[in-house]
Order: sequence, then structure tokens, then C-alpha cells
Amino acid sequence: MSTPPVPPAQPDAQPDALPDALARLGTRAHPTFGLDTFGDLELGPDGRPVHEAEAIRQVVAEGVLADEVGVDYLGVGEHHRDDYAVSAPDVVLAAIAGQTSRIRLGSGVTVLSSDDPIRVHQRFATLAAISGGRAEVQLGRGSFTESFALFGHDLSDYEVLFHEKLDLFAAVQTEQPVTWSGTTRPPLREQVVHPRTEAGLLPAWIAVGGTPQSVVRAAAYGMPLVLAVIGGSPAGFTQLADLYRRALTEYERPELPVGMHSPGHVAATDELAREQMYPHQAAAFSRIGRERGWGPYTRAAFDEGASAQGALFVGSPETVATKIAWAVRTLGLSRFQMKYAVGALPHAQRAESIRLYGTEVIPRVRELLAQERA
Repeated sequence: MSTPPVPPAQPDAQPDALPDALARLGTRAHPTFGLDTFGDLELGPDGRPVHEAEAIRQVVAEGVLADEVGVDYLGVGEHHRDDYAVSAPDVVLAAIAGQTSRIRLGSGVTVLSSDDPIRVHQRFATLAAISGGRAEVQLGRGSFTESFALFGHDLSDYEVLFHEKLDLFAAVQTEQPVTWSGTTRPPLREQVVHPRTEAGLLPAWIAVGGTPQSVVRAAAYGMPLVLAVIGGSPAGFTQLADLYRRALTEYERPELPVGMHSPGHVAATDELAREQMYPHQAAAFSRIGRERGWGPYTRAAFDEGASAQGALFVGSPETVATKIAWAVRTLGLSRFQMKYAVGALPHAQRAESIRLYGTEVIPRVRELLAQERA
């Protein structure tokens, strides 16, 4: 199958529901602040990773804590490998929804290429019902490929799978009868998908790693954009954010949220935060590097990422808040999401990072941004 082109602009899903639903995600004037996790496995007393079941229970506890301390959003990623516990984010999020009252809940990301778009919408529409409308979904291709073989897909169809499944998801998202055809599944004709959301729209972001075609695709479908910034500098993604906004204008769409996802860790001091995070960041990235033919992850690379304009948001509450405020201003963000679980970082340290992020970092970022606007 050939690589599909960027599609023409698609109609908005439930246009009447769009403004209210998207405003809850955050705006440039009033950004929101979230946390992300993949269900990373900490090391137990025996020096081996804890059981995946324990790691999942930790994610639930961390989600409840995030709600209690004022975090706006929790994203739970989908993976199918032994260093991450979560393969079914919507189930974990449903457990968190039952114990929380305000925090928004979503995936980070749902690997749409190897999933069924109709089932994705059904699962997250169900989460919306359980949570009182707090659900959203972030759609992407994922940074790993294990799910393709697991669910019987050929990696040679990598591009067309995402293209067609996103196109079908966008049709289902309208919550109107769906007529659709493609090459990856049988066609649909006037098919109604249940359940529908009470708001008339399940908010869906497109998560991208940095390709211009993916950015323009998000604009074509009228979906908010989230940039995965895990290396280099957030400032290096300014061109992509600008491209997205230009594409929205060309497609005659209103301004939509731009979000950013980056790793980070908060502790009482810069020194403590770095010393807690570094060994786990190094171990995780070195393992991925061996799989992909990269060189070893070094302390110099970590320190560069932790610098004032690097991709790692690690340090004291003041340091992290200052850096987030800079990134929000630089990219014009409507949401910032910090991946707080890094490798085998212990659950207790993750919990303290969440507490500081919610009680000290977020209020300070808002204060800094308000000073900028004054």
C-alpha cells in the first residue's frame, strides 16, 4: 500500500458541541496542566521490577492523588512490552474516575493504528459517562511497534493503517450515522455507533513526534495537537506549532489547543530531583537505545536536557514552574503534560513529585503567566 496524502479538511465533529468541549482542554489564555504515565515498573525490595498488577494499582493511587492536589489532567499511555504495565488505559482510567471528581482523564497515547477506531470511541465514550464528561483520548501511532504483530497487522501498512483508522474515528466522532469505506476493513453504511456522549463530542487530540505531515493532518481533521518533546529543546518545535496554526487558518478552522508532553520530576531541590531521576532516566533510555541502535545515555545528555531550555522538566518547584511557563509562552500552549513516571523511579518519589506539581508548580506557573500578561 502506498503512503496516503494528507486528507482534505474534514467536517467538525458536532460543531455546536465543539467550543465548550475544547475550552475545557485549555486555551492559550488559560492553559491547563497535566501529568502522564505509562505505568512504569519500580524496583521492589529484591531489586527486581514489581509485578505489573502492583504497578497498575500504583497508577490508580497516583491518579487519585493528582485529583486531590489540583492537577487538571491525567494521561495514561498504552504499551505492550514488559517495561510498562498498562495495555488498556481506559480500564485504568475508569478505576480512577470512580475515585475522583474533577481531573480530566485520557490516554497518552492510544495506538490507533493497531486498534479498532469504533471500539476506541465506544470505550472512551463509556469513560465519559462514568466520569461525568471528563474523558478525552489522544490518538497516535505510538513510539513502539509491538502492538502491530500482537494484533495481526503488517508494519509495511504503518502509514495507511493510521490514515484510514483516523479517518474512520473522525467519522464516528461526529456521533452521526457513519458511511465509510477504505482498504483496511469492510465498509460501513449509515451505521450508528453507541454509546453517544452527553456533551455531543468526545474530545480527541492527535499526538505527533515531529513530522510536518502529521501536524497538517491534525489541522485537516480539526483535532487539537499534542507535541511529544522528549529530546532537544521545546523551542525547536515552534515551527511545528506555527505550521499547525497556519494549516488551521488555511482550512478555515478556529484556533484549537496545542499541547506538549515532556518527561520530568519534581523534588524539594534541583540537586535532589536530578539525583533521583537520572539513574532511572539513563536505564530506561539506554535500554531503548540498545533496541534502536543508539549510543548509551550519558550524564551529559541528561544535564543538557535538564538545562533551562532542554526537554527534561526536572528540579525544584520553582525551577520546573519557570521552565513550564517559558515553554507555554514559547509555543503558545493550551496544555502542558509532564511524564512524571520515569523508568524504575520509586512510587513514593513519584507521589511526592505529583504532590509538588499540583500544590506548588501549577499555582506558580499560573502566577508567572499572569505577571507576563499584566
